[in-house]
Amino acid sequence: MHVLLLPNWICWTPIAAVSGSDGLWFDLTGTTHLFGGEERFCRRLLGFLKRLGFAATIAIASTPGAAHALARYSGRPVTLLPSGSEAEALAPLPLAALRLDASALTAAARFGIERVADLYPMPRGPLARRLGLSTVERLDQARGMIAEPIIPVVPFERPEVTRRLLEPIGTPESIAQVISDLVDDLVPLLRQRGLGVRKVALGIDRVDGDVQHLSIGASRATRDGKHLKRMFALKLPEVDPGLRIEAMHLVVPHSEPLDASAVAALIEDNTRSPDLAPLIDQLIGRSGPSALFRVASHESDVPERAVRRVEPLAEPKGWPAWKRPTRLLHYPEQLSNVIALLPDHPPRRFTWRRQDYRVIAGDGPERIHGEWWRRPGELWAVRDYFRVEAEGGLRFWVFRCGDGVDGPTGDLTWYMHGVFG
Repeated sequence: MHVLLLPNWICWTPIAAVSGSDGLWFDLTGTTHLFGGEERFCRRLLGFLKRLGFAATIAIASTPGAAHALARYSGRPVTLLPSGSEAEALAPLPLAALRLDASALTAAARFGIERVADLYPMPRGPLARRLGLSTVERLDQARGMIAEPIIPVVPFERPEVTRRLLEPIGTPESIAQVISDLVDDLVPLLRQRGLGVRKVALGIDRVDGDVQHLSIGASRATRDGKHLKRMFALKLPEVDPGLRIEAMHLVVPHSEPLDASAVAALIEDNTRSPDLAPLIDQLIGRSGPSALFRVASHESDVPERAVRRVEPLAEPKGWPAWKRPTRLLHYPEQLSNVIALLPDHPPRRFTWRRQDYRVIAGDGPERIHGEWWRRPGELWAVRDYFRVEAEGGLRFWVFRCGDGVDGPTGDLTWYMHGVFG
């Protein structure tokens, strides 16, 4: 068996395995002759990677351990190692080439062992006691004395079902029936593979050769056939049969593992919160994927950057302990006719959206500095925030640009940023 190690992903063989965080093993047995031999294969592969902007080193050897060591530590872009010469080729390489544990490398350095050749004359018993049994195993694997099978990466096959029709169809009722049959075919396949769908794509083949694509999404992995049928029923008005439909397909481009539900979960329990996922899916199906969302915190000192949208079922975490308004404006709006004492007093009067307000109580300031690492203009920027209550009970969150003392911190303009209650 010949093994190729390539520190960047490219598929030139049907059998590949991961090697560390930046490498791959390729099983080239019986494939290099298709490219004119091993040397020409390596040249073609390096040229292909260079055009893509990647740098790589290649080693072809009879064992995965030797290919790993020579690709990373030989210093040559291409190494073709004849079978049976692994021990000689590995001898001058450092011990790290054998993929040893950090503890084994530390122990080897304490005993003055630096090269692979230093391990050859050592008896197996003392070597295993000093550096561990795994060191002996790695050495034998690299030299071909012990087999080291590679575990290939198996491509994931997306669940897919198809219905080819004896007679073309075009009525909404017949289309809905075929979709229902497809879902009934898909659910057992998902159950057999232990999967739940997050997205399902419907492909519609028309007799004129055109293909129409529709898709539905689920906020949580599911294989509930009734729920999937209801979701597709919302998409039925978008189906254009054209000159009639001759085949329909269901493909699952996004799925997640879904275990069986516990029997106790089926018992009526008033303490359990209801599952909102089906309702959310139907609302999204009617109004669009961007209509429903939740607000979660984001790491930022500037309030308008400290929130972000997340999925409806996501659990927001990390809300700050200090008070924030229930309604935060997307962008701060400048106030006019502001009367305030500097530097640490809230405004007494201001005008916002052509309406005058008189402040009867205020609390603050809460000082927030600009994020200087984003842009130079925020290096000295300062905002002093105040919670104020106006006549009539309205409460606002306002801020002043600048600390009221140093000019570079801000121009002392006032802004409205949120409304409490």
